[in-house]
Amino acid sequence: MTLNKKNQEEILTKLGIEKLNKMQEEAQKAILFNPEIILLSPTGTGKTLAFLLPIIANLNSKIKDIQVLILVPSRELAIQIEQVIREMGSGYKAIAVYGGRSGSKDKIELKHPPTILIGTPGRIADHINRKIINIQQIKTLVLDEFDKSLEIGFEDEMKDILKNLTAIQKKILTSATQKVKIPSFMELKNPKRLNYLSKKETNLKLQTVVSPKEDKLDSLEKILGVNSKGSGIIFCNFKTSIQIVSDFLHKNSINHGCFSGDLEQLDRERALIKFRNGTHKILIATDLAARGIDIPEMDFIIHYELPTRPDEFIHRNGRTARMNSNGTAYILKYENEELPIFIKNSEEIKIESIKKLTNSNWTTLHISGGRKDKISKGDIAGLFFKQGNIKKDELGVIELKQDCAYVGVKNLNLDSLISKINNSKLKKKKVRISILK
Repeated sequence: MTLNKKNQEEILTKLGIEKLNKMQEEAQKAILFNPEIILLSPTGTGKTLAFLLPIIANLNSKIKDIQVLILVPSRELAIQIEQVIREMGSGYKAIAVYGGRSGSKDKIELKHPPTILIGTPGRIADHINRKIINIQQIKTLVLDEFDKSLEIGFEDEMKDILKNLTAIQKKILTSATQKVKIPSFMELKNPKRLNYLSKKETNLKLQTVVSPKEDKLDSLEKILGVNSKGSGIIFCNFKTSIQIVSDFLHKNSINHGCFSGDLEQLDRERALIKFRNGTHKILIATDLAARGIDIPEMDFIIHYELPTRPDEFIHRNGRTARMNSNGTAYILKYENEELPIFIKNSEEIKIESIKKLTNSNWTTLHISGGRKDKISKGDIAGLFFKQGNIKKDELGVIELKQDCAYVGVKNLNLDSLISKINNSKLKKKKVRISILK
């Protein structure tokens, strides 16, 4: 089989990107011409594309084994990078492996090795030790958001992996945090450093809302009312707090999703899908959602519970006002609470009236066929337009997975739409279509 290798211009066209930003251009040159690179840049500035483009340009299409290993701290980031590589359409295969995913599924997929392997340190170390993957051709190693991996406690696994990778010629480390210690086991000699953390022009507004009640829920409702047409994340420190806020929003008929490490992987993934396609305008989350996951630009974030560390504060805020857009970070504090010393220059505001948050007019549909059935996004769009008779502005984001797909549609005659398209054939597969609960 001849590999259809796309050049950078074709990749950017496919992604709908006209021009790389300055960080991406500089990172690309640095990665092409230096064996060791440390890239520091804020969340949302396009670091993933910055390291993938030069890596893909240097791949050897004649080698039929893994050439690149990308280590990440979370399964969400692994899935996100795999998705970006697929969307680039470079012709090179990528597979993401991580905890919570079936080990036997990994084994089957890895029998046909990808060119790029993405994974969490624990799962990668396990595959190396079990000799499930051949690591002899891995010449490029990326540690994406590496400081987070060390923080979560992957240091032993990462040391183990590095010890086994004897053919490495290029090491790329990325982070969105300034004060980060480079682990000694990386054995960096003279890395090229690119630091964009202090160069980001931000359009972020910091506003503090003081709550007379300790539970802060009435004040939270006021903030959501002021942002009635926007979308955002409510950050909590604990899963119990997420439940309290979720129960309150349910009671007030405010649609939302929840996202934390205690949820099953499928529930987390579906919460993000609904948030990405606009079915839910609100996501209640722990700091797991502060970085390393693929979610769109949003209008605001709310610190329902105060962050305990400066880096948590920075990463939460980094979810809004990204890439030169405007955004507001609301700090919600009980009147007897002291703000941490690292929260500075926040304007205290009062919100008197309560408007009602408008719920989204989009719904997510689940389709029981995916990439393995040779189904494409075009096939799905065609079914909705031709057989479903819906207009272009009534069809939203289509997300294609290995064995299923998710589609955002406007809430117009949903029962009628589903009856028209359910049990239809896409390629050779008869698919069931239902509302994602």
